[in-house]
Amino acid sequence: MDVPEEHYVVFKRLYDGEHVLSLLSVPGVTNGQCYKLEQGGNETLRYLATHDLDSPDIPNFLEWEAKATTPGWLGVHQHVSARCRGTFKKL
Repeated sequence: MDVPEEHYVVFKRLYDGEHVLSLLSVPGVTNGQCYKLEQGGNETLRYLATHDLDSPDIPNFLEWEAKATTPGWLGVHQHVSARCRGTFKKL
């Protein structure tokens, strides 16, 4: 995903202080992290957010949706671009 520089400080504050904490209250969500690309890769995908889940179905639950759409987060999320969602299995 990408976040314009002018929205990064608010994005990071809300991601760490609201979004991840809210999602961690959903049963089966065990971790949430955000990473910034340091070198290489694609310039449009400068950030990566990961969530450790007990089941790949958790993002389809109503509780996930409710916790992922807090007012503060929705305010900054509108500025996030190049979003894509996928589910990976640990090898």
